[in-house]
Amino acid sequence: MSRIDITQPLWDQSTFYGRFRHFAFISNPLLSLAPEKELYDAKDLYLKYKEGREPKDTTIEQVVRAKQLYESAFHPDSGELQNVFGRMSFQMPGGCLITGAMLQWYRTGTAVVFWQWVNQSFNALVNYTNRNAKSPLTTTQMGVAYVTATSAAMGAALGFKFFVAKRAKNPILARFVPFAAVATANCVNIPLMRQTELMDGLEVADENGKIIGKSQLAPAKGISQVVASRIAMCAPGMLLLPLIMRRIENRPLMVRFKWAHVGVQTAVVGVFLTVMVPVGCALFPQRCKLSIDTVKRFEPERYEEIVKNTEGKPPQYVYFNKGL
Repeated sequence: MSRIDITQPLWDQSTFYGRFRHFAFISNPLLSLAPEKELYDAKDLYLKYKEGREPKDTTIEQVVRAKQLYESAFHPDSGELQNVFGRMSFQMPGGCLITGAMLQWYRTGTAVVFWQWVNQSFNALVNYTNRNAKSPLTTTQMGVAYVTATSAAMGAALGFKFFVAKRAKNPILARFVPFAAVATANCVNIPLMRQTELMDGLEVADENGKIIGKSQLAPAKGISQVVASRIAMCAPGMLLLPLIMRRIENRPLMVRFKWAHVGVQTAVVGVFLTVMVPVGCALFPQRCKLSIDTVKRFEPERYEEIVKNTEGKPPQYVYFNKGL
């Protein structure tokens, strides 16, 4: 059996298509249905193969399947099994149900507040599950991040609903309330959930992966890309679906079966998310780079540390994992 580097993606990560295939591989919604025993068996084979101790009759297909299950369910830093509801493979089913509900029940302030609370609770779980294990948050910091993001989402939703959508002549604007709230909350929630990285800096490495120092600019760049990715994931469904529904909701069949609106919206959101979760993750390279000149200009002390650790020969770029 020809060997693969099981710790590296199967596709070229320097291209968008390669990154898309990689994230579609590990965010497949069906992976969230895998039982724990299968996941732990996959982890066992993954680690044995990594160390060259796999059984002799192991096939390349089994190795690839173990890699898929392991990377979809276990934390990349700690190796711990992640909560199923916080995994990227659960983004489609979880986001599908919540987004469908937000788009369906947007007419009253109570409904807006309730579904934004549900959505931010889900987002908080996703962010906690995919946190950087090397920069842990205290319980207080997580609580503040959750409350602040939820408040921001509710405030944005209610503000947009009552001060923009209500005054606008075109009623379709009211249907964009959920997107305005979700986008605002992402801009608040993710930086707060990763505040330790922003305060203490993130480890950066040279091209060969050797840690050569820390930088606070690195998490700032990585987090901004993650925020953009998260917003991109939900944008098509939350911006295009209201326009689609407006065109079909007056059709005789939809008028007769009004209860079908929820099912149709949820199904269409599911289609959008199935495509957009890997697209959003693939927008930016997972291994992000930062110019050493930028570090020198804005973080002179960090730069001097890197120079010292590289014996006076700092690389042109430093690299770090931007997170998800």
